[in-house]
Amino acid sequence: MPPDTNPAKVELICNRVIGCAIEVHRTLGPGLLESVYRECLLIEVREASLRADRERRIPIKYRGHAVPTELKLDVLVEGCVVVELKAIEQIHPVHLAQVITYLKLSGCPAGLILNFNVTSLRAGLRRLDHPDRYSARQGPGSC
Repeated sequence: MPPDTNPAKVELICNRVIGCAIEVHRTLGPGLLESVYRECLLIEVREASLRADRERRIPIKYRGHAVPTELKLDVLVEGCVVVELKAIEQIHPVHLAQVITYLKLSGCPAGLILNFNVTSLRAGLRRLDHPDRYSARQGPGSC
């Protein structure tokens, strides 16, 4: 799975997924299971003409060895944006670290954490970039 690295395309996909998630949250509200939000988000994303895979499996290698257990991404959109869904009280730093690990293992350039257990989805939204993309954008002498 070679992820698309065109930053403009990745940004567009992220924005479209966020719009779809806002529509799901506006329609359903907080308080449901992650699995319900995932299925509804998949409907919205596909209706927005985006390709989305549910529970996409990513092989894991450790020191050159294949690990028999695979990573399962909640949703993968257009083969390049990892979407991790939550229905929790609040997003914690470990959730951010989780998505960063998913980005490293999958090679995807961007990830979204969508926590639907909030009054406004914008409060439960976090966008993360692959650490290599971030450091490449910084360049020498950047802050």
